[in-house]
Amino acid sequence: MANKDYARRGRGTKKPTKKTAPRRKPWRSGLLAILLASGFGYGLYLLSTDPEPPAPTPVVTKPKPKPKAAKPIPPPPEEKWDYVETLPSRQVEVKAKEQKKSDIPYIMQCGAYKTLKQAEARKLDIAFQGINSKVRKKENSSWYRVVLGPYDLKRDAERDRHKLQRAKIEPCAIWKETQ
Repeated sequence: MANKDYARRGRGTKKPTKKTAPRRKPWRSGLLAILLASGFGYGLYLLSTDPEPPAPTPVVTKPKPKPKAAKPIPPPPEEKWDYVETLPSRQVEVKAKEQKKSDIPYIMQCGAYKTLKQAEARKLDIAFQGINSKVRKKENSSWYRVVLGPYDLKRDAERDRHKLQRAKIEPCAIWKETQ
């Protein structure tokens, strides 16, 4: 069988579709336009003409009712609360939970880095927040840790961690120091 060159072969002629839209008669659209225009003109004519004045109607007056006797306004109620006078002299007592002081202090670590330069950069970021930190070299390793503390109370460590989180310095972990 011979090879055919399909690329050079042009497209064939289009076949006519079997479905054709029904032809509308042009006089119907013209008639519709004339009817709409005449209806619009008639509406404008009705709006521009003056309506006939209405026939006068007899006026019937109704007798006015007698005014009722006005009820007297009752006196304002007396307030039964006395908090307005007593509130400024009151004292509020708040009983906070007693904080347990741990025998082992808490520390917070804010990163571990392979190079001392990276650790010093993190220490500088923390120093801009007004918090002191130290760079410690991990024993038997080449890692440098950025450590804050020691803290006697975990609440103090949490306060510093939230301050660092607001400054986008994360992650920081808090745990009890073991040496």
